[in-house]
Amino acid sequence: MDVAAIFDHLALMIREIPQSGLLMTALAAMAAGLLGSLVVSRSPKFGRLLRTASTLTLMGVLVLVVLQLSRLDPRFSMAVPEIGLPEQVVVGGETRVPLSRDGHYWLEAEVNGQRFPFMVDTGATLTAVSEDVAEAAGLEPRDGGLPIRLQTANGAVAAHLTNIESLRFGNVAANGLDAVIAPGLGETNVIGMNLLSRLASVRIEQGELILVPNNPQEPLPPAN
Repeated sequence: MDVAAIFDHLALMIREIPQSGLLMTALAAMAAGLLGSLVVSRSPKFGRLLRTASTLTLMGVLVLVVLQLSRLDPRFSMAVPEIGLPEQVVVGGETRVPLSRDGHYWLEAEVNGQRFPFMVDTGATLTAVSEDVAEAAGLEPRDGGLPIRLQTANGAVAAHLTNIESLRFGNVAANGLDAVIAPGLGETNVIGMNLLSRLASVRIEQGELILVPNNPQEPLPPAN
């Protein structure tokens, strides 16, 4: 067991508490429940009110956590636009990506109309963009989003959930896609499995990566 890694992870999570609305709300609710238990003998009504409010708030936080985690799996993806969780849709036609000299599959993608290089990574759970790309494309961290911990070459870093209104490459277009803004990525942006798993197939033939959406459509017109 790597004790140092455990403490590093705990320290990272603690530093992220003030930046996560969900964690702050959960901590406040737990404090209210504890206070309610302490005062219930002296003020039964007030104590029960605090405990009830604590329970309902924690249930609400749990629902939001489940909603956000469910979006990682296309079989259970849930859309709640009212709280910043739009439907994630991937459409278009077959797209072929050649193997680069470095042994990876790279493509040019448009994020909200801005072009950036992306590496296709089947080992990445989430699509990720660097801080520079997020700023250039106008991506903002999601209010109340879950704190994300990424392992990079420089160690563990905190990342923030965001939502990409429009991501396009080749003949594929993704709308409402969840992603993370990841410090420490440098100029590397990643197409992850939360997009790839929404395709009908991802296969390699003669060195080319072939991406085929569900219900393929005609090739998309070029973006303006």
